[in-house]
Amino acid sequence: MTPDLSEARHIHLVGAGGAGMGAIADVLYRMGHTVTGSDLKDGPVVERLRVAGMEIHVGHDAANVGAADLVAISTAIPEHNPEVRAANERQIPLLRRSDILPAISAERRSIVVAGTHGKTTTSSMLAMAMVEADLDPSFIIGGDVNEIGSGAVWADGEWFIIEGDESDRTFLSLGAEIAIVTNVEPDHLETYDNDPEQLLAAFVQFADAATTPIYCADDAGAMQVASAVPGITYGTAEHADYRMVDIATGRASVAFTIRHDGAEVARVELPTPGMHNARNAAAAFVATIAAGGSAAAAAAALARFGGVARRFEFRGEIDGVTFVDDYAHLPTEVEAALAAAADGGWERIVCVFQPHRYSRTAALWQDFADGFVGADVLVVTDIYASGETPRPGITGKLIIDAVLDAHPWSTVAWMPRLDDAAGWLAHRLRPGDLCLTLGAGDLTGLPDQVIGRLGHRGAA
Repeated sequence: MTPDLSEARHIHLVGAGGAGMGAIADVLYRMGHTVTGSDLKDGPVVERLRVAGMEIHVGHDAANVGAADLVAISTAIPEHNPEVRAANERQIPLLRRSDILPAISAERRSIVVAGTHGKTTTSSMLAMAMVEADLDPSFIIGGDVNEIGSGAVWADGEWFIIEGDESDRTFLSLGAEIAIVTNVEPDHLETYDNDPEQLLAAFVQFADAATTPIYCADDAGAMQVASAVPGITYGTAEHADYRMVDIATGRASVAFTIRHDGAEVARVELPTPGMHNARNAAAAFVATIAAGGSAAAAAAALARFGGVARRFEFRGEIDGVTFVDDYAHLPTEVEAALAAAADGGWERIVCVFQPHRYSRTAALWQDFADGFVGADVLVVTDIYASGETPRPGITGKLIIDAVLDAHPWSTVAWMPRLDDAAGWLAHRLRPGDLCLTLGAGDLTGLPDQVIGRLGHRGAA
């Protein structure tokens, strides 16, 4: 069900304290709807929504639903939740994220950023560039944009920027006018009968419904989609419509020139490292122009892009050791993060990897065999379940096995527990090292643990 949000409604959100539902609550409230919500516990998202003026309850209770016209629930909410039961008993329409996002996007011209990797970063860059170009965009993004201070804005401009999620086919229902495809690789195949061809066909359907498809010319999967549905291309490839040339990489930056029809359009100086980020920036640049913005404004905004949380995020430095944390958890993402690290000129790159989900590890562990060649030392922890049930024989050690089978002389350590990994690192990191933590789970707390141990050791 896709509701009509053109008139003010009372919408109650169950699970409003999560980042995704919190962003939706924020936008719905700014659209003029009465928004209430609930979550199991207090937290920064709940507090932010309350400060904005919304009534958010801690704990789930049928009474919280009140006189709501619509009830929206996050994917984590079970059918036996008392607020879900109350909505069903009162015959209040019950919506999921995949229902509410198309309803929001229907109120604006939509720019949908899709692809296996890079959606959040590209969307964040695009939001900044379009703000700089005075296009006043609305957006819902998976991470807070540092320079804007939020991951959700409802503004007066005609454009709405949103990440298109292929994991549940939501990207097909967002009405993309401008459709960006950053890359296409096998992931979330459980949604597509474990058939990569079905996944590719979904991306073709996504692009075909758009007025302006935009593709990365450097990605084989994206170009398969482009062969079926032609559009605008960007990248380093010679055939790219907007070609990236004169590339300069550094420890904390990457710069490139964009040429179009043989002429130089702009020089982009991005204060974030890595060629994957350069390509994300090029996508945002091209989409800004397609939406009616200027090349100069896009380049100026990208020059100030401070990144998104957990995307090659510098977390501190102590005793000559630098700590960087990144969300990378798929083989290609790992390779991209290590390639960005390689531009930094570190004495050693000590990589700590936390596999994500039993299902993903079971399907992809062999694909990590060559993914860590850019690391001087590799530490692998056990799997972050993300709510999944453990599977017999599926552990993080499969990653170690894949790496050592392909590269027997690699320096690796199997540290299932994060606390053990922190202690191991604190005794082995040395000046000039980069400690790079990669994963989508709770590994993000490890840099602080190690920095704390090193600080304590120094104080002693």
